Amino acid sequence: MTIRTDTPKVLDNPPIPVQAKLAATWASFMFLYIYVDYFHLYKPGVIDDLRTGVVFEFNISPTLLTMMLASVAIPAVMVMLSMTLPARVNRTANLVVALLLIPYSAFNAVGASWAWASFYGLSIGLEVLLLAFILRSAWTWSRTPAGPQRPTFGSELPVQLVTAEDTLSGHGSASSATRAP
Repeated sequence: MTIRTDTPKVLDNPPIPVQAKLAATWASFMFLYIYVDYFHLYKPGVIDDLRTGVVFEFNISPTLLTMMLASVAIPAVMVMLSMTLPARVNRTANLVVALLLIPYSAFNAVGASWAWASFYGLSIGLEVLLLAFILRSAWTWSRTPAGPQRPTFGSELPVQLVTAEDTLSGHGSASSATRAP
């Protein structure tokens, strides 16, 4: 009979930088956003409307397609910006863009019938959840003081004190009154 004596190792869980969390969430949002639009094509009548040159209630035009491209490009660009912008601008950009995309995501349900409520409820719900995570991560981004750091209590380097008696008796020197390394 074999007895197991080694204990299982705990998985290392290093902290993830806020920028990486934001970029990953924007990537997830982007994929979900694109797939919701793709699966929308399976709704009866959507392809027929596209063939006649209509999307939702809008005629297909260069302006409409440019606006659609811009709306898909926003989360894609936010992936890169979340990793490269300085912290203060990064935080602001994530807060503003995520706040603006919440009502934009909800717009997907406009004109939908109750038969499609589960599809739109799940897709909008997941998009809003991801945007809420972005908002929370950007809002709670930890701050460090700007400017020189003041030493905190107990963080000072040890000091070797030399008394006048030590100096007179030859046990200390003037240089020993400096901070120890």
